[in-house]
Amino acid sequence: MTRSMPTIETAIEVFVRGHSAGRSRTFPYQISRVGALWWMRDAERKNARDYRKEEWIAYDVTPEDVDATARRHTRGHFYLGVVIAMGTPDAPVRAAYKALGYRLVGTEGFFVQPLRHLPSAPAVSQSVERVRTPELASRLGKITRKRPIADDLLSDDAPFRQYVALDGQEIVGRVRSVDAAGATWCADMFVEPSHRRRGIGRALLSRMLHDDKAKGSACSVLTATHTGALLYPHVGYQRIGTLLMLGPKS
Repeated sequence: MTRSMPTIETAIEVFVRGHSAGRSRTFPYQISRVGALWWMRDAERKNARDYRKEEWIAYDVTPEDVDATARRHTRGHFYLGVVIAMGTPDAPVRAAYKALGYRLVGTEGFFVQPLRHLPSAPAVSQSVERVRTPELASRLGKITRKRPIADDLLSDDAPFRQYVALDGQEIVGRVRSVDAAGATWCADMFVEPSHRRRGIGRALLSRMLHDDKAKGSACSVLTATHTGALLYPHVGYQRIGTLLMLGPKS
């Protein structure tokens, strides 16, 4: 069976559901739809000061409609994530949001790996392993300064898979894959600066993508910084758009 390239709408749903699952590790982060917009925010909290900023994801919706909807429904502070398809000029979109009082926080490439062709792992001296033990999860948590991965997410059938590159006992790279909407969301790709340009990133991604396909994922989706955008095409990711991250000035 030949795999087809997913639509940008499908990729956006994978992004939203995967991102929300990652945010839910510390507190439930809920997903809603308001018209054509995706809305992500914390579940109810006892203390309103604990609410994290809400996130709205838009594609092919006018800036005026996005702004009006977000301001009408948001409980507190919020960000906008606006996806623009490849080949669509982004200057008019940026100008429209600026006129509405938004500042550009950053941009990231929006990528999909349809899992038709899987990359071969480069030969590296480091070992690439999936995190399966509480001990390794604890070590990773200390490095990232985040709560260690829960024991129930270390099993073979868990919807969350974390991989690390080990140089001896030192964790020098990591990447995470989250099951979302029949596909997978790739997040937190990182290699220590002292170990870059050795093929570690490609080795991590190759291991992850092979496991993704074996688990039945339809595709892998990620967003990338300008630096990361140079790596991902080498392991089969194709850029399908740009994510504009915008925040209201007031």
